[in-house]
Amino acid sequence: MVDRQPRILYVEDDPSSAMLVKRILEAEGFGVVIAEDGITALEMAQQINPDLVLMDINISGLDGYEVTTRLRSIETLQSVPIVALTAATLKGDRERALIAGCNGYIPKPIDVDRLPEQVRSYLSGFREQIESAEEKSEYLTEYSRRLVERLEDKIRELQKAHEELQRIDKVKTDFVVLAGHELRTPLTVIYGYTQLLLADPRIPGSEEEEGSPRYLIAQVAKATQRLSQVVEDILNVSMIDADRLELAMDPVFLDQLVQSVIADITSLAPDRDLTFGMEGLEDLPPVMGDGRRLHQALWNVLSNAMKYTPDGGRITVSGRQVEDAIHLKVQDTGIGIDPEERERIFERFYVLENTLLHRSSKTAFKGGGLGLGLTVARGIIEAHGGKIWAESPGRDEQRLPGTTFHILLPLPASP
Repeated sequence: MVDRQPRILYVEDDPSSAMLVKRILEAEGFGVVIAEDGITALEMAQQINPDLVLMDINISGLDGYEVTTRLRSIETLQSVPIVALTAATLKGDRERALIAGCNGYIPKPIDVDRLPEQVRSYLSGFREQIESAEEKSEYLTEYSRRLVERLEDKIRELQKAHEELQRIDKVKTDFVVLAGHELRTPLTVIYGYTQLLLADPRIPGSEEEEGSPRYLIAQVAKATQRLSQVVEDILNVSMIDADRLELAMDPVFLDQLVQSVIADITSLAPDRDLTFGMEGLEDLPPVMGDGRRLHQALWNVLSNAMKYTPDGGRITVSGRQVEDAIHLKVQDTGIGIDPEERERIFERFYVLENTLLHRSSKTAFKGGGLGLGLTVARGIIEAHGGKIWAESPGRDEQRLPGTTFHILLPLPASP
C-alpha cells in the first residue's frame, strides 16, 4: 500500500457506471480519474502514471483487451496492475482478460461493499493467473487470431472511408471548377464593359475624383479584377490538389518574366514606397515552363514580400545557374517569419495575421488574403519539377530581419 493517496485510472464509457465507481472509491480515500475511451486512456495513463487501472472491456473504439495490451508495451506502465472491471462474464472472458495483460478480473454488477477491498488487494500485490499452461496457450492463440481479425476489419473500414473521402474530394473539386467557370463569365463581362466605359471620353470626372461617374466605374473595375483573382486562386488550388494543373510548356526567359511581374505588381500599388532590384538574371539560360503559370507563381511570391515589407524597404530578385537548375532568390527587408511558420505559410488558407484585422489587399503592408497565394506558388513550381522554400532569422517588426524565398527550376536536358 502506498503512503500517498493512490491514483486510480478508470476506463469506462458509461457515465453512470463511471460515477458510481468514482464515488465509492473516493469515499475510501482513492483518487479516481475517468477516461471515456481507449485512446484517451492511453494518453492519460502516461500523463498521470496511475497506481492501478480499472478497465472496462466492452468500450467503443479500441476495446479493453487492446488498450490493456498497448499499456503493457509502455515501459513506465509495465508494472502497474490492470484489473478488468466488466460485464463480460461468459465462460473464458476472465481468461481472455488475463491473456491480454490484465492482473485481475472483477465482474459487474460490482459488489459495492467489496470493491474498495478488492482494489486494495491488487495494490498490495495480489495477481490472478491462468493455472493451466495448455489452457493459457489455447487462449493466447485465440487472442492473437482475434486481434488479427479486428485489425483486418479496421483496415477494411479505413479503406472504405478513404474511398468515400476520395469520392467526396472529387465532387468538391469538380464543383469548385464548375463554379469557377460559371463565375468567370459574368466577371469577364463586367470587367469588359467597365473598361469600355472608362475608354469613353463622354464619361464625366476622373478616376481620382471621388464620387464622379468615372471614379465609380474604376472602383467597380478594380473590385471585379480582385474578385477574378480570388476565383483564379481557388480554381488553381483545386486543380493542384486534383493533380489537374495543365501546363503549356515553352522556353521562358526569366529576366523578361521577372521584369513583367515587377511592372504588373508595382502598377497595382503606386502608393507603396518600395524599391525593386534585379541581379544576375540577364545571362541565365531559358527554362522550359508555362510562362503564364510561372508569372503567377512569382507574382504571388513578390506580393507576399510586399505585404511584409514596410514602406522604404527593398525587394531584390536574383538568379544563378546551379548545375542543371536555376536558383532564384526573392529577398526582402521586411519583418521576417518565425521559424515555426516557415513551412506553414505554404499551407492552404494559412494566414499569419489576425483574421479580425483582415484587409483585402494583395500589396498593402500586412494586407490580408485567403491564404492561397503561396500554396498556388508552390503547386506551380512543383508542377514544373522545381522546389520553393523560405528562410528567415525570425520575425521582428523593429529590426526588420527580412525573408528570402528560394526557387529552384530545372533546366531542360541537353539533347
